[in-house]
Amino acid sequence: MLRSGITVGGWTMGSRVAGLVRDIVLANTVGASAGADAFFVAFKIPNFLRRLFGEGAFAQSFVPVFSETREKEGEASVQQLINQVAGRFGLILFAITLLGVIAAPVIAQIFAPGFANDPGKLALTAELLRWTFPYLFFISLVAFSGGILNSVGRFAVPAATPIFLNLCLIGAALFIAPMVSPTVLGLAIGVFIAGVVQLLIQFPALRAAGLLPRPSLASDHPGVSKILRLMVPALFGVSVSQINLLLDTVLASLLVTGSVSWLYYSDRLMELPLGVIAIAVSTVILPRLSREFANDQPLASQATQSWALWVVLVLGIPCAAALAVFGELILSTLFQYGAMQPSDIEASAASLMAYSLGLPAFMLIKVLAPHYFARQDTKTPVKIGLIAMGANMVFNLILVWSLDHVGLALATSMSAWLNAGLLLLGLHKRGWYRIHAFPWKQTLQLAFAVLLMIQIAWWAPNAVTLSFETMTYRIALTSTLLGASGIVYLSALWLVGIRYTRMLVPPQV
Repeated sequence: MLRSGITVGGWTMGSRVAGLVRDIVLANTVGASAGADAFFVAFKIPNFLRRLFGEGAFAQSFVPVFSETREKEGEASVQQLINQVAGRFGLILFAITLLGVIAAPVIAQIFAPGFANDPGKLALTAELLRWTFPYLFFISLVAFSGGILNSVGRFAVPAATPIFLNLCLIGAALFIAPMVSPTVLGLAIGVFIAGVVQLLIQFPALRAAGLLPRPSLASDHPGVSKILRLMVPALFGVSVSQINLLLDTVLASLLVTGSVSWLYYSDRLMELPLGVIAIAVSTVILPRLSREFANDQPLASQATQSWALWVVLVLGIPCAAALAVFGELILSTLFQYGAMQPSDIEASAASLMAYSLGLPAFMLIKVLAPHYFARQDTKTPVKIGLIAMGANMVFNLILVWSLDHVGLALATSMSAWLNAGLLLLGLHKRGWYRIHAFPWKQTLQLAFAVLLMIQIAWWAPNAVTLSFETMTYRIALTSTLLGASGIVYLSALWLVGIRYTRMLVPPQV
């Protein structure tokens, strides 16, 4: 599992780095303008639905059933299962996509109600949405393919696939956007192209695994109905944090121009550690937990869960602290060129600090929810997710009026902690994972190490000062300060007796 985790983490790191390059290009091209707000809304809607239907509900329902079928019924039954799922799932996705393209103006109005005050901005969002919405169809099938490949231990292609989205958007920004009007239309076309490319690259890997789907509309395999039955409640399970982020966008559309973009750029930095660490670990442990449940190995599943929790804590807590205290420096180094102004960086840094407070919770959700899905319990995460989503809306309404877009980010972080806490408590009550097994003492030691680490932030200049510096200087300064803080953190861990490298090795039970 360590090798698999390294594979996923490495490719995910490459994808996130490519994503940062993409966002640097976008910031330089469109900044935090009205057109940028329109594009980010048009891109976020299919991306949200993709995580809901693809990576969220579908993947978490499909992988346990696939693993169970493979363990107990053999390869012929597995092929029949994926053929029928491909046919049914593909048909549902096509219908949703067609409806989304037709109803683009209505969808834009629903998800960006604040744009109604600017008819041109709302119309632009709808036009962009007609290009970006088909991305849902392609990328959800990519998630289906990834579920198959991950379940048979082939992690590289699914982990590397997001890189092609970033490459397509970079290419669109550099070559298509200058040729069309408005410029952001070129970015929307790039999203469509990315969906096609990402789906096509799955076929060779699926064929090599001997699991290339041949879509069928038959539904006589019992696994198909089981997946659909698990999928319906799972729609809100692991994707609640994404729903909360989308609600942030809805409310941000009611605020001043630029609010959607400020939240986007801060959220993008959050996605880097979340993807490299938590999503990579979650991807690896779900098939393992599914096998352990299918083979009745409770001690092994508890050990797997403890390992996953420790990984996200030892790596996630310092990442959250670094984003909170070095946010303005990092954002300025990455994005403060061309159309981005120092005021945009300051606004994004404020929401990044609020988001970073919830980063450990976002990570915990990613590695706690798979334990439920591996046991084919999709209802409990839904109930917990709905509670968290309701709390998020209450927090939003309380905080947005005094803190504007920062209040939206803070509300999302608060609800994430509620979600993670309830998931952990639920596992404890069911006897699937005991709270006393949680590394409480080591977490306090991590907190001490982080307190020492963040002292380096006193040397970080603000966005206005950095606006007069060259890119080379900013990169050198950011690398030096982040590197120094990392050395302080690792040294502090050593002093308190934590040998984190040993704990990163997965258990063998």
